[in-house]
Amino acid sequence: MTDSRADWHTYFMNIAKQVATRSTCDRKHVGAVIVREKRILSTGYNGSIRGLPHCDEIGHLMENGHCVRTMHAEANAIVQAACNGVAIAGSEIYITASPCFNCFKLMANAGIIKIYFGEFYRDERIWEFAQQLGIEMTEL
Repeated sequence: MTDSRADWHTYFMNIAKQVATRSTCDRKHVGAVIVREKRILSTGYNGSIRGLPHCDEIGHLMENGHCVRTMHAEANAIVQAACNGVAIAGSEIYITASPCFNCFKLMANAGIIKIYFGEFYRDERIWEFAQQLGIEMTEL
């Protein structure tokens, strides 16, 4: 009998893709799943600050070609873990798109040691800094 179950990377990336369906900025839907030892610790998607209107309700707040109304998926996953008292040091994160430089810095300081992403999105600096820090980055 052949094992037809998804491998772990596919499983967690599929969950990140599902999480992205909750995104409220129609410019880009991104989902993130933080995992340690094959257990989900936290999830996040890009959306407005809690309690404020979303892009899909009132439009985008643009600066330098970017919508700044939203919190990024990775940041929201880290914040969700913090709000729930979940330690994420030594964890891995699955993201549907590669992190921006600010989210990369958040993940590094939070102790995330492996970053898996579905598509490369914009910022080349993350590769150099990841190498310097010993953070493994893998495009799936």
